[in-house]
Amino acid sequence: MTAQGRVEFASATDTGVVRKYNEDSIATDSEIGLMALADGMGGYMAGDVASALAISVVTEELVAALGNLEPVENDTAKRYLPQTLAVKWAAEKANQMILRVARKNSQCEGMGTTLTLALFREDRISIAHVGDSRLYRLRYDRLEQLTMDHSLLQGQVAAGLIDSGDARLSHNRNLVTRALGKEETVEVDVREEDVLPGDIYLLCSDGLNDMVEDADIELALCELKANLPLAANVLVQMANDNGGHDNVSVVLARVRAQSARRGLLKSLLGWFRR
Repeated sequence: MTAQGRVEFASATDTGVVRKYNEDSIATDSEIGLMALADGMGGYMAGDVASALAISVVTEELVAALGNLEPVENDTAKRYLPQTLAVKWAAEKANQMILRVARKNSQCEGMGTTLTLALFREDRISIAHVGDSRLYRLRYDRLEQLTMDHSLLQGQVAAGLIDSGDARLSHNRNLVTRALGKEETVEVDVREEDVLPGDIYLLCSDGLNDMVEDADIELALCELKANLPLAANVLVQMANDNGGHDNVSVVLARVRAQSARRGLLKSLLGWFRR
């Protein structure tokens, strides 16, 4: 079953106020239910090339892979669903491609990128994540961060060396500890979640969450969730109004009610067949 018609997408990206070039890359594919965002590494050469490669590879690989997947029920005896393994594999393929291109082109040496993607399929969302771009979920008007930043700052917070309040002021907040294109292999965090009708998912580069507090992001989404394109543009504008120190990109997805109804019907049919 494809995600066509079950998930609505909207997106916006901007260079910001300070930077000259936009090294963020974003993509959505309503046919397979994909949203993806990559943030080329600031300070590295060809960050825009790395992020564009990451998005291109994961989109092509998932379109090909998902065409061969059959719908399956979640099996608690297995760690991950096939589509979750597919997003992890696609991210690993992107890492290999970025390394290959960098080795063949001296002007691309040292390039890297974050990557966060989410795939909607069979009333589930499969998430793959590397770096400090984020995925949030707005459910019942409450915003929750679903990914954990792979950054020096997050490591310091987790170790109790700095509290979350001071973290926003730290000069180390943009130093990532994991990225595509830096090593032969990359550890990709994966996660699966059930989706509910009305859920809104937000992918963003750190140009948004560094400039806008989570509480303000939550408020904007609650107020504008009926108009996703407007919500995406307003979030980008909020980041720029607060200084726009970095490229800022936003990808939004809303789960329509029919997705959950199909899941309920499937569960009921399964119960009657027992």
